[in-house]
Amino acid sequence: MVSILINGNFLCRNLTGIERFAWEVCSRLDTLITDADDVKILVPVNAKRFPAFQHIKPVITKKPLKSFPKWDMCTVSAYCKKLKATALNFSNTAPLGKRCGISFIHDIYAHDFPRDFTSLKEKLIRAYSLFHYKNIARNAKRIAVVSEFSKQQLMRAYRVQEEKIRVIPNGWEHFESVQEDDALFDRFPALKEKPFYFTLGSLSRRKNLAWIAAYAKAHQSEHFAISGKAISGGFVPPELEVLKSLPNVTLLGYVTDGEVKALMKKCRAFVFPSYYEGFGIPPLEALSVGSPIIISKSASLPEIYGKAAHYIDADVSTAVKTDLTALLTEPVEAAQTVLETYTYQHAAEKLYSLIKEL
Repeated sequence: MVSILINGNFLCRNLTGIERFAWEVCSRLDTLITDADDVKILVPVNAKRFPAFQHIKPVITKKPLKSFPKWDMCTVSAYCKKLKATALNFSNTAPLGKRCGISFIHDIYAHDFPRDFTSLKEKLIRAYSLFHYKNIARNAKRIAVVSEFSKQQLMRAYRVQEEKIRVIPNGWEHFESVQEDDALFDRFPALKEKPFYFTLGSLSRRKNLAWIAAYAKAHQSEHFAISGKAISGGFVPPELEVLKSLPNVTLLGYVTDGEVKALMKKCRAFVFPSYYEGFGIPPLEALSVGSPIIISKSASLPEIYGKAAHYIDADVSTAVKTDLTALLTEPVEAAQTVLETYTYQHAAEKLYSLIKEL
């Protein structure tokens, strides 16, 4: 097996989304490899958390990670050259050219929805994303994606050969160790008094809060709790102002994992109207605690959740005509098959097989 150097950039970021996936998969990968396997992780000296792996060997840098672009494109490349290793990148970014190695592309949102990037800052973020998509598509030894949907989009947009791509989906087991926290209901007593639907996600455009706003405005007897805050790149949806004005909407702002778990357990259903997702972890978390899920029939979501979900059309024009209460009376299949299919353990096993291919 070749020498592998894991890009530890995720160790300097908050533990959400891609970063959580990287952490959970690496933890399980560590139990699969042996001392005979040469797998290392490049750890920034200023990492927020230091991994205590048994078999993945840490390589701690002398200088801190101050710039993610410089780290991904230069620092990782330099260490790969020094250690004669192949990079393993989890974060949609990678070293340039032949140092690209094995790289994850979770989705190509910036390519597929250019209209969602309007401000100067958003356009710069899009350009940076496109730069990395193209570099990885051209130069990676193998590309890992989290769904068949993302695989097909990548092949269509960048003409990547199918044999170069491996589907390594997400998981949900991190949610088992989350301690449920009911304190939020004291801060928002309205959620104690009436049944509510819960929506989780950063307030980015693709999360489709426009659908929630249209539905809540047309169905004011039904209550919504919405968590999340604008992500660092902006992407604040204009419908946020509409939501603020509606008496049947409670905007929660940032909530902890424990509060998310409590909300998912107590809501009528978890609603996820996103029009673009490479995978979509939150509905998986909701299923794991027994919450019904109402999700859009867009992008990867039908592929992942199959017959275990209730489906809505992501088109905002359909929101007024939709009846969520009636939708919940329709039968769905048990979630167990979905929960057994999509796990970090399976992801780690698939990744280990991919590493051994090289």
